[in-house]
Amino acid sequence: MNPLDLTGASLHSGCCNAHSGARRRFLKGSLLGAAGLVGVGAIGSGVALGRTVQPLSKEQRDALTPEEIIARMKAGNERFRSGRLQTRDFLREQRESAAGQYPKAVILSCIDSRAPAEIVMDMGIGEVFNSRMAGNIANADVIGGIEFGCKVSGAKVLLVMGHTACGAIKGAIDNATLGNLTGLLAKIRPAVEATEFEGDRTSKNPAFVDAVARKNVSMTIDVIRAQSPVLDEMERKGTLDMVGAMYNLETAQVEFFT
Repeated sequence: MNPLDLTGASLHSGCCNAHSGARRRFLKGSLLGAAGLVGVGAIGSGVALGRTVQPLSKEQRDALTPEEIIARMKAGNERFRSGRLQTRDFLREQRESAAGQYPKAVILSCIDSRAPAEIVMDMGIGEVFNSRMAGNIANADVIGGIEFGCKVSGAKVLLVMGHTACGAIKGAIDNATLGNLTGLLAKIRPAVEATEFEGDRTSKNPAFVDAVARKNVSMTIDVIRAQSPVLDEMERKGTLDMVGAMYNLETAQVEFFT
């Protein structure tokens, strides 16, 4: 190869190196830019950022008051509504709770697929006992489970949570009949009759449906108090709070009431 060829090769090599360096700089810049966009997207879309939440220990749970637990539930719902969920490692929570559980509350809610209590209040594995029943009604078996969660396992709050546009409430208003569902809906009928409401008292009226759902929550708590001396005594001693709530399917807000 003559000097000209060598010079040409050197020029070609230098050109390739220059192009290669430019490509590397371009790719690096693109990746950094993409990462920046992902970061912005994560913040804008509400993807959880920050330090991973640690599961509650027994000591931490026992140190909480019922009022503090309710406040944490409210704060969790606000995070859910704003899309700012806490960062969680569910596999870690699963592993750490396998040897024991220290839930801070029991939640009795409806089976409606759109109203998962733990999710809408930003809670993790092992944090609450969750009992789900159509129309969030309480029978002897459900109450027995609540007694276990509170008296035996140490939960300090019982939350009965209904929701808007509840199908079980509509069925009770309409006196619907279907197999075993007939008997379940009959347990909601007293709430239908007890609801004070001026206007269309049918399942076609969303306002009436929601008013009955709210009344049903209050009456379910009354049933639990009446049928469980264990829980009633805990409440009177101040070691347990029984509260009601309504979850709005449209706004995602959990409204607490007593």
